Amino acid sequence: MREMNNSDTKGFDMNHQTWLTLLKTHRAIAVIRSSDKEMALQMAKAVAKGGIQFIEITWNTKKAAELISQLRSELPTFSIGTGTLLNLQQLQEAIDCGAQFLFTPHTDVAMIKVAVDAGVPIVPGAFSPTEIVTAWQAGASCVKVFPISGLGGAAYLKALQGPLGDIPLIPTGGVTLENAKVFIDAGAIAVGLAGDLFPKHLVANGDWEAIAQIARILTQNLTTSESSFPSKISNRQSQMI
Repeated sequence: MREMNNSDTKGFDMNHQTWLTLLKTHRAIAVIRSSDKEMALQMAKAVAKGGIQFIEITWNTKKAAELISQLRSELPTFSIGTGTLLNLQQLQEAIDCGAQFLFTPHTDVAMIKVAVDAGVPIVPGAFSPTEIVTAWQAGASCVKVFPISGLGGAAYLKALQGPLGDIPLIPTGGVTLENAKVFIDAGAIAVGLAGDLFPKHLVANGDWEAIAQIARILTQNLTTSESSFPSKISNRQSQMI
C-alpha cells in the first residue's frame, strides 16, 4: 500500500486504497482550467458546494501551485489534485505544493515511478490497451482513457472490461452531463468533466450557485441507480439550471 507523504501540507492525506475507495464512492472529478486564478478558485468552491469531492486544477491554470495550496487550506476535507503534467519537473513541483493526486495526458514510466515513490496517486493518460497495461504495471493508481470521444466512447470502455477489468479506468475528454452515467455503467471507476460543469455564460456571470446546482445533480446522478439528467439537455435547459 502506497502512503501519501505530504505531511507538511494542510488538510488530509490518505493511503492509496482509501483514495480509490472514495473515488469509487463519489465518481466525479471536476477539471478546472483557467487563465484567472480567482476565477478558478470560485469554480472550485462552487463544485465543492455541489458535493464534488475530487477537484483537479490543471497545471497550466494561472498560479496553479499557489491555488492548490490555498484550496487544500480552505477545503480541507476535499481531495485537491492537478493534471496536465507533462514532465518530471512539473510533477515534482505539483507534489511539493501538496497536490493529492496527479493526472498526466500521457504514459511516462519515469513520472509514474516518482509519484509512486512519493506516495501520491497518479493517473496517467492512455489511448490503447498496450498503454493502459504499461501504465498499470508501472504503478499507476488508475489509468485515464483519453480522449474517450475519439475512441468510441462508452462502447470502447466497455470492450476494455473483458481483458482489462481489473484496471480502474477514468474516461475524460468527451464526458458530458448526459453521458457520464453511461460511462460508469460501462465500468469506469470515475469520470472527469470540465466544460460541461462550467457553462461559459454562468462562469462569465459569476453564477456560482447555478454551477453548484449542476455539480449537485451530477453527483446525485452518478451515485444513484437511476439517472437524474434527462437523456438530452439542450443549451436552453442548461441556462435554466
